[in-house]
Amino acid sequence: MNFEALNAIAKAMVAPGRGLLAADESTGTIKKRFDSIGTENTEANRQTYRDMLFTTEGFEKHTSGVILFEETLFQKSLTGPSFVELLQSKGVIPGIKVDKGAQPLANAHPDETVTEGLDGLRGRLEKYHAAGARFAKWRAVINITEDAPSDYAIHVNAHALARYAALCQEAGIVPIVEPEVLMDGDHPIDVCEEITDLVLDAVFAELSAQDVALEGMILKPNMVVSGKKCPEQAGVAEVAERTVKVLKRRVPAAVPGIAFLSGGQSDVDATAHLDAMNKLGNLPWVLTFSYGRALQAAALKAWGGKPENLDKARAAHLHRAKMNGLAARGQWNKGLEKGG
Repeated sequence: MNFEALNAIAKAMVAPGRGLLAADESTGTIKKRFDSIGTENTEANRQTYRDMLFTTEGFEKHTSGVILFEETLFQKSLTGPSFVELLQSKGVIPGIKVDKGAQPLANAHPDETVTEGLDGLRGRLEKYHAAGARFAKWRAVINITEDAPSDYAIHVNAHALARYAALCQEAGIVPIVEPEVLMDGDHPIDVCEEITDLVLDAVFAELSAQDVALEGMILKPNMVVSGKKCPEQAGVAEVAERTVKVLKRRVPAAVPGIAFLSGGQSDVDATAHLDAMNKLGNLPWVLTFSYGRALQAAALKAWGGKPENLDKARAAHLHRAKMNGLAARGQWNKGLEKGG
């Protein structure tokens, strides 16, 4: 394992003013996206849609890497080169989602899950590396209810994340470690902060126990926010302060960067929260974005499955990439959203 090479890739993934585009929706998930715009979920339409995202002129100025679904990793662009070659030509690092999704956790509360996909992962990682992927992603899902999460669910998922990360580094691939505490529910921000703290503590304990090189990984956590159904929603400043407080308590400075998930926040909220955190300053790691829906929703709506709307969709994609690139530097303000 070449730790220097892993560290160099990780640093490039969180280069100043750049973040990650999560375009790794499974076939089932992208069907839901396409259903919302009345577009059939065919391989050709998935190829066209992702080609639109990756051929957006200038998006690479704000995007360091793209997380791909396995189908996309091996697909060609509409102009001939593979998607991997297209991204590489723009200086964008190709990555790959490797988990097989969250499934019910045995002997646990019905709201608790564990992410599957470790069986055969070593062989898959070798194949993905040969195809050009230089980082990977694995998502663990932690749900907050009256009865969840249990210590059992937290630690089982933390253990799996660390096993995945160790296998990635063995293969010369930077692992994105994604423990997502869901924002579903009616819990106040205090509860999200408490559970996020517990989860990150468990994750880094497992990463240490399994000898994962922190310098060669990226953390992809949730922000500390109020549950979506909570009657009292915390403001931007409180979200930023509480999130940074937890991260400083639990995330070692050796980690090159933290690339947040948007987790169901609105486009502008996800940008505003990231910007507010970066404006706080005095941070031991880079804070940037790894957004899926919050980078794609406007472009998806503008496209609507119609060829004549591709340029309009690219403009919407570029605007959101630019806004988040500014937020990653702490240089965004809401006035910049006008006309976007």
